[in-house]
Amino acid sequence: MMTVKEISELTGISARTLHYYDEIGLFTPTEKSEAGYRLYDDKALETLQQILFFREFDIPLKEIKAIMENPALDKNQILQMQKKMLVAKKERMERLIASIDDILKGENKMDFTIFSKTEIEEMFQAMLEHMPEDMKDLAVKEFGSAEQWKQHYMEVVSSEKMQKNYAKVVEWYGGKDNYLSAIKNPVSKEVAESYNKRLEAILEKLIGKHDCPVDSFEVKEIVGEYGFAMKQFSQTKNEQEMMLAIARSYRDGVWKSKIEARYGEGAAEFFARAIEAFYGQ
Repeated sequence: MMTVKEISELTGISARTLHYYDEIGLFTPTEKSEAGYRLYDDKALETLQQILFFREFDIPLKEIKAIMENPALDKNQILQMQKKMLVAKKERMERLIASIDDILKGENKMDFTIFSKTEIEEMFQAMLEHMPEDMKDLAVKEFGSAEQWKQHYMEVVSSEKMQKNYAKVVEWYGGKDNYLSAIKNPVSKEVAESYNKRLEAILEKLIGKHDCPVDSFEVKEIVGEYGFAMKQFSQTKNEQEMMLAIARSYRDGVWKSKIEARYGEGAAEFFARAIEAFYGQ
């Protein structure tokens, strides 16, 4: 058994902090001596170590306590969670160190990295888990194997161009954590199909107003409905930038062809101008 003083000397955590952790029920002693001194065994030390891992990320004590007390999480699951967080932090630190080295060498290169290698792997895994089996089979067939497909995904998403694009997408979601959460918890297939039907119906209404000025009330009312539906479907915090990006995509060769094949010649440009008029561009 170790005393508070011994724990403090071993970990660098002050006795006052250890007392506070006990008061809030985050880190309680194994037992108390007859004189009332707090005593801790090796298991308690492991618990304190896990708490200190979480504190590395400035996670509030209240949240750490909730994680530690969650009956659905065992010790190994908590450690795996902490390992992923630490690996991601390590990768960020390595990028920052590399940037400083470049500056010291006179090579002041901008680092546009948004997602670490660990986070990109998690994004791929989430995509894999929620993708329909037929689409998954086609992708594996195209790349030769699931591993080659993953490698291609990692290279594409890690590229500077894609990272710059993701910087804007992350803004739509109000932060990287919100975006990753949306990726890992997508809407169900049934909900997605329902939204697609709703969005198609909205565009049908919008093309019906193609003779109206794009800044007219009739057109703006429909575009507003379109933006609201897209915000709900994509789980974004602010749909303005996303909708303006959609407007730009309607002028792209591939999307323009698809839109006009379905809604008629000139539809893509009309949709783009209507969205830009509503969202102020």
